Amino acid sequence: MLLQTSSLSFSHPGQSPIQFPDIHLNSGDSLLILGKSGSGKTTLLNLLSGLLRPLTGEVILDGKSLSKLSSHELDEFRGKKIGIVFQKPHLISALNVKENLQLVPYFSKEKAQNLDQLLIDLGIGGKAKSSVLTLSEGEAQRVSIARALAVSPKLILADEPTSSLDDEHAEKVIQLLKSQSEKIGAALVIVTHDQRVKNHISNFIEVKA
Repeated sequence: MLLQTSSLSFSHPGQSPIQFPDIHLNSGDSLLILGKSGSGKTTLLNLLSGLLRPLTGEVILDGKSLSKLSSHELDEFRGKKIGIVFQKPHLISALNVKENLQLVPYFSKEKAQNLDQLLIDLGIGGKAKSSVLTLSEGEAQRVSIARALAVSPKLILADEPTSSLDDEHAEKVIQLLKSQSEKIGAALVIVTHDQRVKNHISNFIEVKA
């Protein structure tokens, strides 16, 4: 079992605790976390990545309980094991596309995939030396996916990756996430309120605050 959660809950200040369903994923599995805005689905994503610590329960990834790691250990572990596709790409404008990807192995001290081939696989091979300021929204999203995959993580977490995309581009992004995660043997978790994604990933849980 690559990813396992049990009895997870979290409480924002002044709010009632949110209880989350248990998750069990093997390498290569895909999971949707569905819920309306404010339901707690992004909170669950942050618990899975160790960016938040739970009120109760634990997250075990690749045999490690995240709550037992120090902040420094957790930062190192996250850099090696987890790739995150944020809702907004958050690319560094002073660097070109490939340089943005090269930051991941530099900081994580992990061996990178073939980054040129990764960009080709994602359909943006010709953009490696382009300024990120010249990218379309869809291209920037693909660079964000490439960055998350750069060091072949065990777990890929995607936060609303299709929310601003039309049907055609949304389908392409989901297929790219699925195919790339399968290629490197990673588990894929997508947090979304976009019901279109259910057409491509049948395994899902719903979060209701």
